[in-house]
Amino acid sequence: MKLAAIDIGSNAIRLQVSTVLERNQKAIFKKLEYVRFPLRLGHDVFTSHSISDKSIAKFKKLMKAYKLLIELYEVTDYMFCATSAMREAENGEELARQVKEELGLTIHIIDGQLEAELVNKAIASYLHDETYLHIDVGGGSTELNLFTNGKKIKSQSFRIGSVRVLEHHDSPVIWNDMEKWVKGHVKKEFGKVTAVGTGGNISKIFELARKKPGQTISLKKVKGIKEMVEGKTLEQRIYDLQMNPDRADVIIPASGIYINVMEWAKAKNILVPDVGLKDGILLHLLERNMKQKKIEFKTGRF
Repeated sequence: MKLAAIDIGSNAIRLQVSTVLERNQKAIFKKLEYVRFPLRLGHDVFTSHSISDKSIAKFKKLMKAYKLLIELYEVTDYMFCATSAMREAENGEELARQVKEELGLTIHIIDGQLEAELVNKAIASYLHDETYLHIDVGGGSTELNLFTNGKKIKSQSFRIGSVRVLEHHDSPVIWNDMEKWVKGHVKKEFGKVTAVGTGGNISKIFELARKKPGQTISLKKVKGIKEMVEGKTLEQRIYDLQMNPDRADVIIPASGIYINVMEWAKAKNILVPDVGLKDGILLHLLERNMKQKKIEFKTGRF
């Protein structure tokens, strides 16, 4: 079985094609293709509330390219999910309709709650019976999920993201709301809190920390890396630190979001599983197809 997940974010649009390997009633995903295209829809939407004609033209070409890849890999099932930028764009629904008519592709514009649920599927195998605050920072929004004793007890989406902060479209009121939410829900009786970070920026910070998979990064280390990156020019970040151009400018505002939330929660360490929305979509597709075949698998890590 081959599955494809397309994550239409505010800073970039990702496609992943994976094959599902079965072993002892356990499903393992093997990546066949991964494409990340830097189309920053959030720049248009957070500035003018709509997607520009130029971006629409690029978007349709990219959707056509992704459709061809899906066909070439002979994918069994796939799903296109759009997040903050398209759900806030005045012409987001219209663009999705045009793509459906012209290319036969259905784009699901999902809300923050469903976005969080899909990402939670991807991180579930990394969590134990402890207290975790999951921080998922995208270009346009941040999803927070509180887990204790193996169960998610609270979840909230905030309109604060790396692109939104970079371009000064964030609101002090929402920052205040997010701080109140964290301090109000992360209670002392839960004991030690470990942050769980997902998103391309925290993954890059983890890479720069030179940590092995499964290890955590201290809040102090995250602050140190932010300070180191901040001291470099955009050109130095691209050439010396091997960052994509559209990562080099948003990594500072993104790291600021992680740091603030960790401080509010009094979380001294952060776990960084290298998974995200696309991985949650793949798990959703697997469950959907296994349900149709009435087969149950335990899923392994990505």
